[in-house]
Amino acid sequence: MYNELKTIIEQAWDDRALLQDPATQQAVRQVVGLVDKGELRTAEPVDPAKSEWKVNEWVKKAVILYFPIQPMRKMEAGELEWYDKMELKHGYEELGVRVVPQAVARYGAYIAPGAILMPSYVNIGAYVDTGTMVDTWATVGSCAQIGKHVHLSGGVGIGGVLEPVQAAPVIIEDSCFIGSRCIVVEGAHVCREAVLGSNTVITGSTHIIDVTGPEPVTYKGYVPPRSVVVPGSYRKQFPAGEYSVTCALIIGRRKESTDKKTSLNDALRDFGVSV
Repeated sequence: MYNELKTIIEQAWDDRALLQDPATQQAVRQVVGLVDKGELRTAEPVDPAKSEWKVNEWVKKAVILYFPIQPMRKMEAGELEWYDKMELKHGYEELGVRVVPQAVARYGAYIAPGAILMPSYVNIGAYVDTGTMVDTWATVGSCAQIGKHVHLSGGVGIGGVLEPVQAAPVIIEDSCFIGSRCIVVEGAHVCREAVLGSNTVITGSTHIIDVTGPEPVTYKGYVPPRSVVVPGSYRKQFPAGEYSVTCALIIGRRKESTDKKTSLNDALRDFGVSV
C-alpha cells in the first residue's frame, strides 16, 4: 500500500543528498503525517495473543529524516518562548483527547480518542492508544508504543528507541499499570495487563526474576503478561567484593477476575507487598 513511499524513504536514507529534492521532502512529511494520524506506526502487533510485534524500520527512518528538513523557528505562547524545528500537536477537541494545561505532544505522535494527557510529554513517533492516561510529569519517548487502557502514573519515564532503526521501541501493551516513577527503556517489552510497582526499572538488560515458583526464572527486557513486578536486588561477585545489583522481581500474576483498572495498591496487596 505504501510501497512507493517506502522506496523514496529508503533511497533518501542511503543518499542524504536526496533530501534536497522537494519530492523527497514531501514523501518524508507524508509519512510523518500518517504516523501523526495513527495510519502508520513505527512498530505494530503481528500476533497480539502471543505479544509478537514487528518494527517498521522504514517508518522510523522517515521520522529521523524529518528532523534535517525542518527549519528552526521561534514559537511563543504569551511570555513563554521556544526555539525548535518540530511542530506541536493541535486539534485535541476534534481528536477527542483530553489534554490538561502544560501537557505537550509533538506533531507526529498519535494520541487516540479517549486518551488523557495530564501535564506530560509525548514525543514524535509515539503511539498512545484509546483510554490510556499519561499522568503528571510522565514522558513517552519517541516511537514508544502504548496500548489501550494503560495507566502511566506520575513521573513515569518511557524511553523511546528511534535509533538504531532496526531496534524495537519500548512497548507497553493493553491494560498495563505502570506505577509512579517507574522507568522502562532500551526497547523493553511489558506485556498486557502487567503491573509494575513504583520505582521499578526495566531496561534491555535488567534481570527480571520470576520468584513465584520453586526455582527462579530470569527474563531480560521482557515482562510476561499479567505479571506483578516490584523492585528487587540480587547479590553479585565483583573483584572488590560481593554487592547488591538492582533487578525486578515477578512476585505473582494479576488474577483474571481482577478488574483491569484496579489500583496498584490493590494488585500488590494480593501478594502481601506494599511499595
